[in-house]
Amino acid sequence: MPELIQWNNFYVIVGSSAGALIGLQFVVVTLIGRMPSSANVQAGAAAFSTPSVVHFAVVLLISAVSAAPWRGTSGIALFWGVIGLTGIIYSLMVAQRMRKQKAYRPVFEDWAFHVLLPLAAYAVLVPTVVVVSLNTHVALFMPASSVLLLLFSGIHNAWDAATYHIFANTRQAQDADQKTDN
Repeated sequence: MPELIQWNNFYVIVGSSAGALIGLQFVVVTLIGRMPSSANVQAGAAAFSTPSVVHFAVVLLISAVSAAPWRGTSGIALFWGVIGLTGIIYSLMVAQRMRKQKAYRPVFEDWAFHVLLPLAAYAVLVPTVVVVSLNTHVALFMPASSVLLLLFSGIHNAWDAATYHIFANTRQAQDADQKTDN
């Protein structure tokens, strides 16, 4: 399909970025994993860290499948729609995990980047199933905007998690030092 072939470079770049960011997330989680952990911290990780890896993996998956040599638009559009529906369900699960965890009290920014933006990204994919038959050119921008939204919200979330853990550990180390000095 010639229209989709024009997007190959886009998906190679975005998919490679997502793959690299997944690797960096594993490095950060490994470094953080050396710190003392509690049930609250584990629930917080399930609510905040795991979704970033999932969203990066979805970006990688969509990029890889979209760069495949499709003969037409109906199969890939159906794939995008299924990913969109699955992502909507997953985003609602993330919202539930965020509400239940006790390690951190989420603020609006957390809700926006961990739930609302990914939810919007996945919601954009669902109507692609229909839009592709009406206007293929417009439809091809829908998964592209979705993967960019997932990629950038994932970058924000990964940075936010890393800085939170760094500053939380710095505070804990300072508190521990003050206790030993007394």
